[in-house]
Amino acid sequence: MTAALQLADAGVRVTLLEGRPRLGGLAFSFRRGDLTVDNGQHVYLRCCTAYRWFLDRIDGARLAPLQDRLDVPVLDVGHPRGPRLGRIRRDSLPVPLHLARSLATYPHLSLAERASVGRAALALKRLDPADPALDGIDFATWLGRHGQSPRTVEALWDLVGIPTLNAPAPQASMGLAAMVFKTGLLSEPGAADIGWAHVPLGELHDTRAAKELDALGVRTLLRTKAERISRTDDGRWTVAVPGETLTADAVVLAVPQQETHALLPEGALDDPDRLLDIATAPILNLHVVYDRKVLKRPFFTALGSPVQWVFDRTDSSGLTGGGQYLAVSQSAAQDEIDEPVAALREKYLPELERLLPAARGAGVRDFFVTRERTATFAPTPGVGRLRPGARTRAPGLFLAGAWTATGWPATMEGAVRSGFSAAGAALSAFGRRHDHPLQEAA
Repeated sequence: MTAALQLADAGVRVTLLEGRPRLGGLAFSFRRGDLTVDNGQHVYLRCCTAYRWFLDRIDGARLAPLQDRLDVPVLDVGHPRGPRLGRIRRDSLPVPLHLARSLATYPHLSLAERASVGRAALALKRLDPADPALDGIDFATWLGRHGQSPRTVEALWDLVGIPTLNAPAPQASMGLAAMVFKTGLLSEPGAADIGWAHVPLGELHDTRAAKELDALGVRTLLRTKAERISRTDDGRWTVAVPGETLTADAVVLAVPQQETHALLPEGALDDPDRLLDIATAPILNLHVVYDRKVLKRPFFTALGSPVQWVFDRTDSSGLTGGGQYLAVSQSAAQDEIDEPVAALREKYLPELERLLPAARGAGVRDFFVTRERTATFAPTPGVGRLRPGARTRAPGLFLAGAWTATGWPATMEGAVRSGFSAAGAALSAFGRRHDHPLQEAA
């Protein structure tokens, strides 16, 4: 969608193919009875300037507001002296002092562990995330070298790293981890302020995006998958879809890496099989509808429990009747992604009662699960050398997708940035002047 918007803005005639019945890719909504349900909880940060551009472009920024100031409640139910609530909050002081007071009073780490975090953060601030050497080691190894205890990794680094990278520290590239923490926590005081949609994702990524694409004259074909792409003798491209063959001067291929590998014409990449080495990682979401309000905050994250992040989705889902709808987002869910719903219900409802005393005795109107088995690319050490850029060796063929070489992990921000790169490369190939949308911000 980003590539289509950029190309259409430049006066190019665009046809957008979407294999699903709606726009939005892996960030979408669906109906379940009277509820409008997001397939998973998606958030972004103030430093996600590309995704913020996208929200502005589709007139959706006010529907996905940012916190005024970073504030993350962290509930530890595994503490020997009982549940303890801590917070990760920022002040308006310069980096890195903006987190100093919050860290100094963070109850889930010892005094020595808190001091070690400050030293590791200063070391991290000096790193260049684009350094290829960082891509070859895992985040846990680096943290261990810089004095971070297993508890510090669990209670702080993984608390942020697992949902943003979709991997725990031992399975995450240090290059991607450095990018997340340096950009989000160590660039500007407000960089890590959290934003999320207060309406269904479909309102943003489907309804409003489609309206903007239509206004630009983009021809959008839903339920339409490209079956084959090939270059013609005169240097143009044909795209075969069911019942039709499209002709184009250029093609932006914005599908997952395995599908890209299947569609690439011979010679388009030096080593196309590298795409098959980019693994995927799952995300599991549990949806619980209670008959009463059990959570007063908009969200929280947990320690000492298999529960990771919990969000209140009552208003955005359209739930009526006095109940409350909670979404439990479980990243890096390889061990549970195929668990039966009954087993997940048996495991997680008692955990929610342990975390939320108000849930004890509350009626459960509904419990259901959404699974994205290939939610993101796996950010494993070495993945950086596998990710291709937007340009291919085939003139007029460009790649997009969060899995391409954006420098970011698999996020909505990375997806939009890949669209910028693909559109910019295509416009350059057409000989058209093109200003990067984030040029001033950069």
